[in-house]
Amino acid sequence: MLSKSITLKHYKRKEIQDVLVDHAKDKEIGMRYHEAFGKRPDVLTYPRDILELALQGVTSFHASEERWSNPLTINSSLSKKELEALRIGWDLVLDIDCALFEYSRICADLVIQFLSHCGVKDLSCKFSGNKGFHIGVPFEAFPQKIGSQLTKDLFPEAPKRIAFYVKENIKGALGKKILEYENNNFSAIREKVQLPQEDIIRYDDDEFGGKIPRLNVDTFLEIDTVLISSRHLYRMPYSLHEKSGLASLPIDPEKVSSFEKDLAQPEKILDTMFPFLDRNVTGESARQLLVQAYDFDVKLENEKEAPSGKYEELKIETAIKEELFPPCIKLLLNGMEDGKKRSVFMLSNFLGKIGWEKQEIENYLKEWNQKNTPPLRDVYIKGQMHGFTPGSKLPPNCNNDAYYKGVGVCHPDSLCARIKNPVNYTLIRWKRQLRDREDEKTEKGESF
Repeated sequence: MLSKSITLKHYKRKEIQDVLVDHAKDKEIGMRYHEAFGKRPDVLTYPRDILELALQGVTSFHASEERWSNPLTINSSLSKKELEALRIGWDLVLDIDCALFEYSRICADLVIQFLSHCGVKDLSCKFSGNKGFHIGVPFEAFPQKIGSQLTKDLFPEAPKRIAFYVKENIKGALGKKILEYENNNFSAIREKVQLPQEDIIRYDDDEFGGKIPRLNVDTFLEIDTVLISSRHLYRMPYSLHEKSGLASLPIDPEKVSSFEKDLAQPEKILDTMFPFLDRNVTGESARQLLVQAYDFDVKLENEKEAPSGKYEELKIETAIKEELFPPCIKLLLNGMEDGKKRSVFMLSNFLGKIGWEKQEIENYLKEWNQKNTPPLRDVYIKGQMHGFTPGSKLPPNCNNDAYYKGVGVCHPDSLCARIKNPVNYTLIRWKRQLRDREDEKTEKGESF
């Protein structure tokens, strides 16, 4: 347990006080007294308050991922809409959570490499103070809007999607790296993580029908998404950790693989060298990351939706054309800047449900793609069409905010209020058109 003399010696340092107060701007702050937190909400305003709080028994300082116009007005009775009105942004803080420091370090290094690959220039990293790491991207690096939605209102959905996107893309490499670290010894890993062998090994088929063992990291290492929630707090940079006695130390992201816990001993911190969540950004370098996270594996998202029970399967002899398309699809067809992959998914399933053949859809998508800024590679569309079966699935329902609203094409007309899926819109208008044609034929027959 941290002694009072250690906390006082650490928190009386002027440079530590300045970093804590600077980091606390626009954030809800939680003060921890060994095992218990003080009242919330709270703020940090003046450097001199840090030492005074340490004298009162505060051992660590914690900040919200969300940023608020007035943190002191937050309370648990506020509605979602009221919280959104107070929220002015949020920072992405990915929590690498594993009981083994060495495995967390491998994961943190891979996360940083992947974020850099996604074009993120404004990222930072810090040791959590015990066994994990925090990877941060400031809100200023994200675009103000994605589609028609304000990015500030996409909490916690957006950071959760990013965390999932990152995790799914690195888990293969992460398993290999941890195996390499343990000299390909599954038993050594099993002993360290204290899990049965069947929980940490999965088998992939090889080309000859054999089984290849792979390390399943999901059971013992997490890029935490559960804790990405409203008013969740993380340990602030240079704050001490009650159990380890170490500081939550910001480090050079490029050198995380060589970091050792011993460097975070309070007495060894000579200067506050690396910022965590630096607000001086190079521009919207996290735009690509955010868009790709929303575009990632949209089929998984759609499978969560049960098709509307009111959807009526009809035999459509001839493909229904654009004049009967809903407003969202018509807007989408003008070309997209963000959300192009989601648009491919929406369009292909929409067209497949209204009588279009597979080759017609592929050709139509390639023609539409030339209107996009910039266009997707044709190989992406071809790949999406490879296993596609027209009519097998509905496009996402209208109430799925990640799609039509998410890409900025949800501008409903009077008919939209009556339907749950864009396909229903087109079918209603199509059936109405068929009835009108039948009525015209009847009237003409009666006139002779």
